[in-house]
Amino acid sequence: MMSGPTKTMGVITFAALVLITTYTVALGSSGWLWFGWVVLGVATIGMAAADAGEPHARPVRPRRPKPHS
Repeated sequence: MMSGPTKTMGVITFAALVLITTYTVALGSSGWLWFGWVVLGVATIGMAAADAGEPHARPVRPRRPKPHS
């Protein structure tokens, strides 16, 4: 399961893909935009891999105090 920042990065990467594709269709291709998107995509994949590699900590329940006898 991906964490919040990784999901946000994925959404930003997808939105950038849509915007760059729209720009390319409307005004023509720009190599620098596509290069930037590839770098963003690789960074997103790296974040997802790092997020999947670390075990998620289980929440620790506080111990109940023992009753006095």
